[in-house]
Order: sequence, then C-alpha cells, then structure tokens
Amino acid sequence: MIVSTTERIPGYEVELLGIVFGNTVRSKHLGKDITAFLKSLVGGELQEYTDMLIDARQEAMNRMINEASKLGADGVVNVRFATSQTGTRAAELIAYGTAVKLKRI
Repeated sequence: MIVSTTERIPGYEVELLGIVFGNTVRSKHLGKDITAFLKSLVGGELQEYTDMLIDARQEAMNRMINEASKLGADGVVNVRFATSQTGTRAAELIAYGTAVKLKRI
C-alpha cells in the first residue's frame, strides 16, 4: 500500500475511491504521567509522551490503511493527521486521506 501526503503518485493515474480514516484515543498512564511531570520541572523531552504519540500515530495509520484495503485501494493520498482532546486525561489522534486505485502510465 502506497501512502503519501501528496495528491499524486508519480508514474500513476489515480482513481478516487473515497475518504478513509483511522483513529485511536489514548489516555496517560498515571505512572508515566508522574514521571513526565517530574521531568518537566527540569526541562527536556518527555520521552513517555513521545513514545505514546509514536504508538498512537502508527495505530491510527494502520487503521486508515485497513479501511483503504477494504475498499480495494492500492494507496492512500493526501494523508493528514489531527489531534483533539476528548477528556481531561485522553486525546484522539486521527489519520485520514483519500483511498485510491493506482494505474501505471
């Protein structure tokens, strides 16, 4: 599956199949939250949060790709990510794009 942030894939014509989404909602683990708070007092990267976001981004992307596969897509173009807070201790990360069928030109 070709995944791109661009509208086109060089060397291919694209047939649009539809918009696909993948999302995940994550909450902070209390132990990691405390560790991150203590690190924030001295500054620097909060590795616990970085790791959580890396995992969330990968999960959202995998779910988006699975949705595209269900449509028979060869790729997803115009991929974007967005986040939103869903509660005081939870956030959503969503990946979305346009599922496409690719034809070599």
